[in-house]
Amino acid sequence: MPLENRVDPFGTIHAAASRGLFTGNRGVIHDPATKTLLTRRWTTKAWIICTLVHPRGRQREPMGRNAPSGGAGWTELFFLDEVTALAAGHRPCFYCRREAATSFQRCFASERASAPQMDAALHHERMVGKLHLAATDIAALPDAAMIAVRDRAFALRAGAAFPWSFAGYGRAQQLPDSARLLTPVSTVEALRRGYRPVWHGSLDVRG
Repeated sequence: MPLENRVDPFGTIHAAASRGLFTGNRGVIHDPATKTLLTRRWTTKAWIICTLVHPRGRQREPMGRNAPSGGAGWTELFFLDEVTALAAGHRPCFYCRREAATSFQRCFASERASAPQMDAALHHERMVGKLHLAATDIAALPDAAMIAVRDRAFALRAGAAFPWSFAGYGRAQQLPDSARLLTPVSTVEALRRGYRPVWHGSLDVRG
């Protein structure tokens, strides 16, 4: 039975079989005795995106007792790819993904923001309602931004919309006439300024 630790582009946590390319966390949000989620869905504003392999080779037990004290440690969440994690409101980790985190920081704002400043901005944007976009707004979004049409998420690339699932992306579709923006506005601007996230290999721009 899959653990409830897979994150969709809306930021919601599910139990799903597909693990994806990245892990990350929002603090401690699980009970290690039962390996189930607590009521809260975050305990820190620092929502980060990490590598699946620990930089020092340490092994972690997902939703287990991973703290040196024998406590929970942080709760491992999993994402299809970095595009998904960014849409959910996470950012690259400075510890295990230093190069990506520095690039994201450089693209995040005209004046380089600190990690706490980025976290505060992203947390605010996660809390406000999703922007409603018209066709011209959608066409102007950068590659790797994600949108929602009703309850379905799409990633944008090369002028097309690719339907998202935990297993990967579907075939390219035309851009919709209207949608809601999933990716936080600050992250959209980072993408516009040149940040290049990692895509899942299922995406095929050839359609």
